[in-house]
Amino acid sequence: MARPYYIFSNGRLKRKENTIRIETQNGKKDIPVEEVAAIYVFGEMDLNSKLLNFLSQHEIPLHIYNYYGFYAGSYLPRERNVSGELLVRQVKHYLDKEKRLYLAFTFVEGAIFHILRNLRSYHDTEGFKRKIEQELNKACEVKKLNELMGCEGRARSVYYQAFSNMLKPEEFVMEKRERRPPTNPVNALISFGNSLIYTTVLSEIYKTPLNPTISYLHEPRERRYSLSLDIAEIFKPLMVDAIILKLINNNMLKLSDFDADVNYCYLNENGRRKFITEYEKKLTTTIKHRKLKRKVSYRSLIRIECYKLIKHLLGDDVYKPFKAWW
Repeated sequence: MARPYYIFSNGRLKRKENTIRIETQNGKKDIPVEEVAAIYVFGEMDLNSKLLNFLSQHEIPLHIYNYYGFYAGSYLPRERNVSGELLVRQVKHYLDKEKRLYLAFTFVEGAIFHILRNLRSYHDTEGFKRKIEQELNKACEVKKLNELMGCEGRARSVYYQAFSNMLKPEEFVMEKRERRPPTNPVNALISFGNSLIYTTVLSEIYKTPLNPTISYLHEPRERRYSLSLDIAEIFKPLMVDAIILKLINNNMLKLSDFDADVNYCYLNENGRRKFITEYEKKLTTTIKHRKLKRKVSYRSLIRIECYKLIKHLLGDDVYKPFKAWW
């Protein structure tokens, strides 16, 4: 079964007959192309057009991360699952203010549902939950996208303030969310995890006819796949934040798993390996789907969300955000 491969060392990535060869200072490794779902590069790797053509033939995305472990860009093979009709519908829903606002709200609704779900697992979070629920109620009544974004931003701000009550080790503290750059371990974890879920969602969108550049909550811009940001909002609290809380509260991560560079805090290679190990476990964990009546993985839930959105855009069904029931 195909799975993602994560490369942390420096070296060369190339095609070797019908395999992908990874050459590092530790030696050479050949991987049958059928076993590769996506490649994540964290080290400095040399590659050439022969490899990129090979990846394109087998529809394998390549995601690149920078020195600090944060997302830099992706190589996506030529789109094969294209649909002119769906593209037109995506654009129409973006241009129609009412339709766009509805979809934008559903992404916020799904995100806040899982935020509240996380808070319910910890003591002394009642005050935070009330404030977030108030923002959700306000979001239900807004008429403009910027007002919705304001509600979502305030809800997340309160949520991150609650992290001080949810994290046990005293050395892991978080006063506020910092993105560029993250200056403490908790912010570094959130940024790293969010970049992983972004590329995971992007890989799943690529397998559908959806255009990843046309979005509804986040404004479409050049040089980013903003629909990935929309859908990732639903899964960040459910997956990324849950992993962060587990790693810290179970003492699986130490301060030694982080490095600092001027005012920049980031996971070192050992820390990234620990996070990605738990991230892959989460993606492959299965649950019994209530509607499909079969077990599906967390990764499959993301793909299912894409197809639910497609049905909505085509007018076959009304989109409702995924909400974990277990």
